[in-house]
Amino acid sequence: MSRLSWTWLRFEALGVDRLYDLLALRSRVFVLEQGPYLDADGVDREAGHLLGHDGAGTLQAYLRVVDPGVKYAEPSIGRVVVAPEWRGTGAGRALMAEGLARCAAAWPGQGIRISAQAHLERFYGSFGFARVGEPYLEDEIPHLQMLRAA
Repeated sequence: MSRLSWTWLRFEALGVDRLYDLLALRSRVFVLEQGPYLDADGVDREAGHLLGHDGAGTLQAYLRVVDPGVKYAEPSIGRVVVAPEWRGTGAGRALMAEGLARCAAAWPGQGIRISAQAHLERFYGSFGFARVGEPYLEDEIPHLQMLRAA
């Protein structure tokens, strides 16, 4: 697999084609693989969007960074998704590293909070996130709130 190229855009700069592509990828994984849930939660407008395209221009990885004060006091990374055919290639690690770099540039010195699927605690822990509180169900999937200190 070739490397991904990264694009960082605010909602209003996405355009309809990029918006369609990211919603299609999110739906493919979060709705079809994991079960029904409302993906369009009204938060996308107050977030930065990181898109990872392959050499052919196909969206293969995505995450959003919600502005501080919208979901949590800190910026929040969420909707982290890698296309099934790119899993196991390191794309998820590259996506998170790029997302963390974008957070550091946009909000230097601030912590980052996430709502992580519980089975990914070790993955996010490897990026410096630590569990905060007890597990909870979100869309019938066990989740953990995790914080990466400033």
